[in-house]
This record gives sequence, structure tokens and C-alpha cells, in this order.
Amino acid sequence: MGAVRVALCQMNSKADVERNEARARALLEEAATGGADLACLPEVWPCQGSMQEMRAAAEPVPGPRTELLAGIARRHGMWVHGGSVLELDGERVFNTSVLFDRSGELVARYRKIHLFDADPPGGQPSRESFLFTPGEQVVTAETELGRAGFSICYDVRFPELYRALVAQGATVLFVPASFRYETGKDHWEVLVRARAIEDQCFVIAAAQWGTWGPPGKERRTFGNSLVVDPWGRVLARAPDGEGVTFAECDPEEVRRVREILPALRHRRLGAIC
Repeated sequence: MGAVRVALCQMNSKADVERNEARARALLEEAATGGADLACLPEVWPCQGSMQEMRAAAEPVPGPRTELLAGIARRHGMWVHGGSVLELDGERVFNTSVLFDRSGELVARYRKIHLFDADPPGGQPSRESFLFTPGEQVVTAETELGRAGFSICYDVRFPELYRALVAQGATVLFVPASFRYETGKDHWEVLVRARAIEDQCFVIAAAQWGTWGPPGKERRTFGNSLVVDPWGRVLARAPDGEGVTFAECDPEEVRRVREILPALRHRRLGAIC
């Protein structure tokens, strides 16, 4: 199999759900026009706002919003990784990643396990647990690029999750994000490249960029959407602003790197260590 063309769709989502949906649709269409085999959205692309606004924007999965993504995948014959959506399940809300194949079938759903409750220096505090219920399952799915492992944003700080994904056969890792600027400027690229290097996987990380929130209480996201190869090389980096950035990923590179440096075969502390 040859190279897979990956499109990072970087967004600046705010509280306006209709606007966000229109931008996501436009970016996915641009990715398809550019020949993408796989197009990826960032974390919580449908709405970044107050807890009340985000709860109001939550929908079941499957639902109207995921059907929008499925329709785009089906129409263009393109894989669509839906970053993460706001999933309503009864009274609970989950931060949920979804993946659709070329026929528009929902082939994977992952609920974010690690919730960001922290006070980044110089920024507004975050309390994701006030809105979201944490997920509990490690999720992988077969794709044209290889077996994909799923994660979302803050998960990137927990390497044991990624080792569990690799133990299930993952060769590509999704990390859609809305990474805070205050921490992202020092940690984002380091963490993404570390996960690629230690797990010898492609890492595909579509991110939110720019400010959102009410005046005086704005939050800023770091952007810098990345595709990193199994050697830790940055294949693509999105510039500031909303837009689509492409990368070519050769699935054979995983085999080559794991053969040159067989670290995953040298583990001695258990399957996920």
C-alpha cells in the first residue's frame, strides 16, 4: 500500500454552534478537494463556550451532527476522524471521538478518559469534570493507515494509555486537542513527539487555535496541529489560523522504524508498560 494523504483541519471554535458546523464542513470539503484519504477535526469542534452552552450543544451519538460527518465521508469516499464531539447519553455528557470510514460507517467511538481540571499559569482555570463524565474504555480500530488508537488532548500526558493502545496493535495514534496556550507553548510538541517516538507510531493531532470565551475571561488555545512519524519527525505543522494542512504518511514506515529500533520487543515490565 502506498502513502496515505492526511489532512489536519485546524479550527477556532467558539460558542456559535451553527458557525462551527459550517466551518467544519468547509474545511472537510477543502480536505477532500485536496485529495485527502483521511481528514481530521480538533477536539470539541461543535462548541467551545460556557458549561451551559456546551451542554446545550450536546447530542446523542449517532445523531444529527455525526450524520453530518458520515455524509461527508460517504460523499467523498474519505475517512473522517471527527476530532471530538459533545455526546449526550441520558443526563451525562461525554467528550467523544468518532471515526467514519469511506462509506460513512461509524467504525469507532472513544470517550475521553482523562479530564483536564487544572489552573494553568496566567490563564483561566479549567474544570472539565464539571461537565464531562470520564470514559473507561481503551479503543482501537483498523484503518487504511494501520490500526488506530484513540485519545483526546489531556490524555497525551498519560503514556500508559498509549502503551495500552500499542499492546492492542496500534500503529497510528489520534490526539485531537484544544490545548491551552499557557501549557502548549512548552509542552504540546514535546508530548506529541514523545508519544510517537516511544510507541513508534504515527501521531495525528488536529487542534483548536486562537481565543474563545466571554470578554475578560478569554481562553487561548495553542494550535500547531501536527502529524509526526514513528521516528519522531514532524511531517506537517499547521500555521496560525483556521485552515487545512496536509501530510503524506507511509504505513511501511512503522515497520521500518520498529525493525531498526526494536524497543517495543524489549519491554520487560508487562504488556502496557
